[in-house]
Amino acid sequence: MTATSHSRRTVLAATAASAGALALAACGSDDDSSSGSSSPSQSTDGGAGSDAGGDDASAGSGSAGGTAIADVADVPVGEAVAVTADGQEAMLFRADDTTVACFSAICTHAGCSVQPEGVELRCPCHQSVFDAATGEVLGGPAPEPLPAIGVRIEGDQIVTE
Repeated sequence: MTATSHSRRTVLAATAASAGALALAACGSDDDSSSGSSSPSQSTDGGAGSDAGGDDASAGSGSAGGTAIADVADVPVGEAVAVTADGQEAMLFRADDTTVACFSAICTHAGCSVQPEGVELRCPCHQSVFDAATGEVLGGPAPEPLPAIGVRIEGDQIVTE
C-alpha cells in the first residue's frame, strides 16, 4: 500500500507543479509593453494637419498607421471606458481635453478583466485596484502595473500608435 500512496503523492505533486507553471505563464504572458508601463503612453493633439478640414475618414485611418478605437466625445474627461485596442481588451482614460492613456484591461494578478470606476480600474476577482491614468497598482494582490497601449488623439478620434 505504500507504493500506491507514494505514487499518488508523486502524481499530485506533478499536477500541482504543472498547474502552478500554467498560472505563472498566464500572469506574465501579455508582455507587449510591461517594461514601459510605468510611463504610460499619453498623447496630446498637436494639431499637425490632422484637424485641418476635419476629415474624419483620414483621421480614423491613422496617418501614421494607427487604428481608430474610439471617438474623443465618447470618453468623458476624468473617466475610463472599455474598448478593444489591437484585438485586446483595453481601458481608455481621458485625463483632459487633449490627453489620453490606454492600458490592457487584463489584471496582472490572475488575468481577470478590470472594470472602470471613475479614475480607478478595479478587478472584480481579487479586488486589485489600478490608477486609470497611469496603470499603476493602487492596492490588492496585483504584482505589476497594467501594460500600456500607445494611443493618441487625431482630430476627433483616438487611435493606436
